[in-house]
Amino acid sequence: MDTLLTIESASLRERVYRALRDALVAGELAPGERLRDQELAARLGVSRTPVREALQRLEDEGLVETAPRALTRVAPLDAVAARESFPVVAALHALGARHGVARLSAADIAEMRAANEELAGAIAALDPATVRCAIAADDRFHGVLLRAAGNGEITRALERLTPKVRRLEYAQFGSLAGRKSVQQHNAIIAACERGDSDLAARLVEENWLALGQLIAASLAEPTAAQQDERVQKST
Repeated sequence: MDTLLTIESASLRERVYRALRDALVAGELAPGERLRDQELAARLGVSRTPVREALQRLEDEGLVETAPRALTRVAPLDAVAARESFPVVAALHALGARHGVARLSAADIAEMRAANEELAGAIAALDPATVRCAIAADDRFHGVLLRAAGNGEITRALERLTPKVRRLEYAQFGSLAGRKSVQQHNAIIAACERGDSDLAARLVEENWLALGQLIAASLAEPTAAQQDERVQKST
């Protein structure tokens, strides 16, 4: 009985963590928003303990921060996070591709192609409602190579880092209309079909780095409010 309770408790902690992480990634909890464990616990229908544990874990992962006076809030979006996170994510995905290409089946290639077609449709729609579909399709595309690689260390490292970069992508999706991910994915598929693991790995890394550069550049641009403030100060 004690073992069962421990398992159930661990499962609850994980569910609370994932619920809060997903809300942060999708922007449902906005950058800078104050996080009160009592309010979050009430929304999730749980006690404050698993919420506090989840917030600590999310702070360790860079999605939440503790501000002066012990306030807990959603971490802001900034270009530094993009410049630091995307190269690491890119390198890990490239490593996964290098190990995974030789193990791909025809069904795997077909799955990558289908995911890329779904991504293309979501990007073409230019509708905020398609953001979740686009990112899910991109995750499925890259997930095929990671699954084929079968390296648990790569997977675990990406589980910690991916929410941070996906959160940036969610927030900046509207400014990424010119991205070339679909074409880059087609090139990756072609390299996989030829069994060229080195080329596939290089293309995968370039794909993630290009996305990171776009997001970093977008975040570095002043917002309309910041531009108005600068104009007011100069007059």
